[in-house]
Amino acid sequence: MESSERRLIEQCLAGEAEAFGDLIAPYQDRIYNTLYRMSGHREDAAELFQEAMVRVYRGLRSYQGDSAFYTWLYRIVLNVAFTDRRRNKSRPIATESISTTSSRELAQPDSPSGPGHHVEIEETRGIIEQALGQVAEPYRVVLVLKDIDGLKYEEIAEILDVPIGTVRSRLHRARSEMRDRLQPYLDRGTI
Repeated sequence: MESSERRLIEQCLAGEAEAFGDLIAPYQDRIYNTLYRMSGHREDAAELFQEAMVRVYRGLRSYQGDSAFYTWLYRIVLNVAFTDRRRNKSRPIATESISTTSSRELAQPDSPSGPGHHVEIEETRGIIEQALGQVAEPYRVVLVLKDIDGLKYEEIAEILDVPIGTVRSRLHRARSEMRDRLQPYLDRGTI
């Protein structure tokens, strides 16, 4: 664990609430985007984010430092998302497009930005988000953590508490599902 994180955790435990914001700040965009991709709804992602942060704050005393802080943090965040998904199993994943995207997401080409350029990018992003929302949750989680959040296989295995081989096979299956879902659009030149 980094010394700055250790210091911030100690400050939080000493009752300095503003230190919690500093502790979470480097991860909050990635956490929100992960929750959005898990829930498919912006409002749900915001609610899940708040719930996860409350659980993280309350559980901070239980953090032993055996794993990286963000690994512990992501485990809590994903548990909140999984619990919500089980509670709301009948609710479908939304296909709305997220406008605040991470740099690892859909790369925007350096083409001139004519009037239709932004619309094309948003349509492509919507198609990709819809395809991602249709991937089964265990595979989608690994795909988001690896390809969007950029975590290593070992980190994902620790977060999900599964063997690395399981992470690799789930990622392979998720990528295969995404390829199958996006192939008709690629064939038509839509994306």
